[in-house]
Amino acid sequence: MIAIHTIGWGLMFGFPLLFTQGRATIDWVGYARYCMVPLCFMIVFYVNYFGLIDRMLFRRKILPFVVVNVVLILVVMLVMHLWFEFFRIHVQGEVPPPRGRGPRMPASVFMLRDMLLLGLTVALSVAIRVTGNWYRTETERRQAEQARTQAELQNLRNQLNPHFLFNTLNNIYALIAIGPDRAQEAVLQLSGLLRHVLYEKNGERVPLAKELAFMRSYVELMSLRLPSSVRLKVDMVDAAATQGLTIAPLLFITLIENAFKHGVSADAPSFVDISLTVTPDGNGVHGRIVNSYFPKRDNDRSGSGIGLENLRRRLGLLYPGRYSLRTEREGDCFVAEMTVNCRN
Repeated sequence: MIAIHTIGWGLMFGFPLLFTQGRATIDWVGYARYCMVPLCFMIVFYVNYFGLIDRMLFRRKILPFVVVNVVLILVVMLVMHLWFEFFRIHVQGEVPPPRGRGPRMPASVFMLRDMLLLGLTVALSVAIRVTGNWYRTETERRQAEQARTQAELQNLRNQLNPHFLFNTLNNIYALIAIGPDRAQEAVLQLSGLLRHVLYEKNGERVPLAKELAFMRSYVELMSLRLPSSVRLKVDMVDAAATQGLTIAPLLFITLIENAFKHGVSADAPSFVDISLTVTPDGNGVHGRIVNSYFPKRDNDRSGSGIGLENLRRRLGLLYPGRYSLRTEREGDCFVAEMTVNCRN
């Protein structure tokens, strides 16, 4: 901003010198007389820029602002007039022509010209100050919005740990009744999963290959407690096909959790189909999870809905306009489809 002001006033002060090219000498006396003009403009400009606009205009004191500027312009015009008269008589030694002799421009024309130029200087000062204030306010607003978004994301991430742990422990608790040895193995696997949750959740992005490995481990853990009547089908893209793709951690795991939570029955045939592929354009990942539908009873709905609500909110904050999510019941099945564009 200082550079812009310096260049602007430098051009104004140097304007007469542009017409001295080709001359042997520069009329420094005439140039000194001219310098009073941009100097008066500077006074009007910066009195408004650093004082009147903040203290009056921004506080909606419009009438005092106009009155003070009118007085300021009149005072500056008087100073300019006295300077020009002093310079013409005492420096240049000119003698004023007798009244009534020779064509002379009416003084009112000069006054009107000077008043108009000084008024435009006030308007320019207001325009620059208001524009700068708008940019500063807009920057502060964006920073505050970004900070609020980050705080909300952090809060949503903090909710993931207890929700994920709650659902996983419920599965291990059910596994204990099936086989203690398998439950012990599940606890060991859970420690590895929690390591991923604890250390990766704070990152903005993780490699998609690492997130896929985490989901495979989770599916293996959940499959330990599945009865023989449950058909599990998993089709996840190879890590080699995801090179260069990163994704926010713990997005698709919510849909997989829900599939095991609501799609498995202990006494009826059921199934869970999980498919995760790279989108045809290679810029994102598409997941489709289909499971048989066995909704929880009203007395067993702890944590119900938290995961999906959390997921939708995170997607809206992290991938605005770059994701799609569909979760709905289709007959006796429940379908969840999500596509995330991983590239900006």
